[in-house]
Amino acid sequence: MGRVTVVVVCCAALAAGVAAAVVVCRRVKRGGKCGKANGIMKEFEEKCRTPAAKLKLVADAMTVEMHAGLASEGGSKLKMIISYVDNLPTGDEKGTYYALDLGGTNFRVLRVHLGGKGVGLINQEFAEVSIPPHLMTGTSDALFDYIAAELAKFVSQESEEFKLSPGRQRELGFTFSFPVMQTSINTGTLVRWTKGFSIDEMVGRDVVEELSRAMAKQGLDMSVSALVNDTVGTLAGGRYTNKDVVAAVILGTGSNAAYVERAQAIPKWHGVPSKSGEMVINMEWGNFRSSHLPLSEYDNAMDAESLNPGEQIFEKMISGMYLGEIVRRVLLRMAQEAAFFGDTVPPKLEVPFALRTPDMSAMHHDTSSDLKVVETKLKDILEISSTSLSMRKTIVELCNIVATRGARLAAAGILGVLKKMGRDAAKDGDKQKTVIAMDGGLYEHYAEYSKCLENTLEELLGEELFKNIVIEHSNDGSGIGAALLAASHSKYLQDE
Repeated sequence: MGRVTVVVVCCAALAAGVAAAVVVCRRVKRGGKCGKANGIMKEFEEKCRTPAAKLKLVADAMTVEMHAGLASEGGSKLKMIISYVDNLPTGDEKGTYYALDLGGTNFRVLRVHLGGKGVGLINQEFAEVSIPPHLMTGTSDALFDYIAAELAKFVSQESEEFKLSPGRQRELGFTFSFPVMQTSINTGTLVRWTKGFSIDEMVGRDVVEELSRAMAKQGLDMSVSALVNDTVGTLAGGRYTNKDVVAAVILGTGSNAAYVERAQAIPKWHGVPSKSGEMVINMEWGNFRSSHLPLSEYDNAMDAESLNPGEQIFEKMISGMYLGEIVRRVLLRMAQEAAFFGDTVPPKLEVPFALRTPDMSAMHHDTSSDLKVVETKLKDILEISSTSLSMRKTIVELCNIVATRGARLAAAGILGVLKKMGRDAAKDGDKQKTVIAMDGGLYEHYAEYSKCLENTLEELLGEELFKNIVIEHSNDGSGIGAALLAASHSKYLQDE
C-alpha cells in the first residue's frame, strides 16, 4: 500500500459531528429530545478521544506487557507465545505445498508451487469456504470434519502435474488464528476461542491432532508440517519477498501481531537454543488491556454480553467483528432516548451485530451528495426507510468516530511493538528499513481506517523516523506464509 507522507488529523470531520447532530435534532421529536441526541453524540465522541499523549501511554503499556509476557507464562495479559519458528523462509524453498488458513468466519485452502532460489513463487491456487454459524459453537468433530471434507475436495480437483511420487505425503501448513500453546513447530493446544467461536470441548486439545484425525477420515494422505498463527504466517509470507520484514499485524475479523525477537530476550524460553539467535513471537495482542484505553459504556456493555467477557478488550475496540456493533449500539440509544428515527425504535436496530463492519465502511465511504449508500444500507439492513440528509450525515460521523478510534489505537499498538524492538528512535547513520507486513479484510478494504492508521503512526513517530518505516500490504500472507513454513520445515528436506 502506498506511503502516506502528510500528517493530518485522521478524519477531519470529527468536529462537525456535534453540529450535524444539532441539525438532526430539528427534525426529530420535540420536547427535549433534540438536546438528548446531541448530548449522546457529544458524550460518545468525548469518550473516544485519542490524543497523541494518550496513544503514547497506550504504546508504553503495550511494551511493558510484552516484557512481562516474555518473562513468564501468565505474567501478562499478552500471551507472547513462542512460535517455534526460528528460521523464516529464505526464497530457496522448492516444490508443491498446501496451506489451510482458519482465521474467522471463512477458511481457505491453498496450494503453492515454489521454484526455488531465484525463481520464487511460480503459481498458487486457492478456494475460500464460509463456515456455517452453527459449526462455530457446535462440536470439535463437526467443525474439523467439515474443514477436512472441503480440503479433500480441493485436492481431488487438482491436475496430474501435482501428483506426488510414491511414498511421499502431501505437506500442509496449518494457519490457526486463535490462541494456541505450542510445544513444537507442528503441535499445539487451544488456549481459548475468539472471534465468535465457542466450542468448549476443544480447549486444551491439540488442534493438529484434531485436523489429522479428520483428514484421515476423508482418506486424505496429508501431514501437518507447521502449525502457525495467521500473523506468524503473514510475517513468513512477507519475509519471503522482503528481507526487511520484522513484524506483522492482522486487522480483519480479529486482530493480532507477531514480530522477530532476540532469543536471549525471552527469559521463559527453556527449549533447544535457536540456531539463528531469533524467535518469532505470536503476541496475541487482542487480549491487551490498559487503563489508558478509551473505553465507553457501549464497549463495556458489548463485552459483558459477548461470548468471552473480560477478554480480547483491545481486539473489541479495533477489529472488524466489533466496529459495526459499536455503531449499532450508539444508534440504538439515540433511537430509544432521543427518538432519532421517530416515535418507534426500529426492531432490526435491536438485533445484536445486525450492522456489520463492511456495511459501516460502505456508509463511511459514501461520497454521494445525498448519501444514497447510507440511505440504502439503512433500508436494506435495519429496515429504516425514512431518513433525512442531516440524519445520514450524523450516521457517517458516528462511523468516523468509531473507525478513527480503532485505527489510532491500532497505530499505538504498532508503536509499542517498535519500542520493544528498539526501532522507535533514530540511530546515527542507521538507514535500515523497518517493514511491517499487514493483512486482513479491515485493513485491505476499509480505506479510511487504514489511511488513519498510517497517518497516526507518522504523527507518533515523527516525519523523519517514519521515512524508515514501511507498511506493506501482504495480501493473503497468512495462507501463503503457512505453505512456505511447511516447505521450510518439510520432513523430506534431508532427501533433497
